[in-house]
Amino acid sequence: MPDETPLRWATPPAAIAALSAAGIALAVTAAVAVPDAAGRVLVGFAAVLVLVMVALALRQRPRLEVLPGGTGIATMRLTGRREFPRAALHRVRIVEYPRFGRRVPMLEIDTIDPATGTENLMIFGRWDLGTDPRNVHAALAMRDLAPDQTPS
Repeated sequence: MPDETPLRWATPPAAIAALSAAGIALAVTAAVAVPDAAGRVLVGFAAVLVLVMVALALRQRPRLEVLPGGTGIATMRLTGRREFPRAALHRVRIVEYPRFGRRVPMLEIDTIDPATGTENLMIFGRWDLGTDPRNVHAALAMRDLAPDQTPS
């Protein structure tokens, strides 16, 4: 019998809390500690950007999850939840991109809408998933949600 524990991945709450604290600290610094107007504007703008990142991370939780019974996946976007049945999953693979002198794994999910034929590419990194994307790929593959990716 397969494990029926829901599988979902999102940015870790501790990371969101730390980012929130940094945004608040920047805002307080801009209001209290920066003596010149230009510096106050720059630090205040940085605080706003950090707090917007917090809002985005909170809005998009869970970022990726397996639907009950392993029938497909669901993603959370700014516009809301989007579900993709198993038939819509065209390719699920790990791609390593060069970043800061090293290769960083990213989970690529390529879907095709069966009704319209519209393609959609989603790329998830460690920040989005809260874990190594290779672990998420393995979990999806165990549930037959990672279609074969051999070149055609």
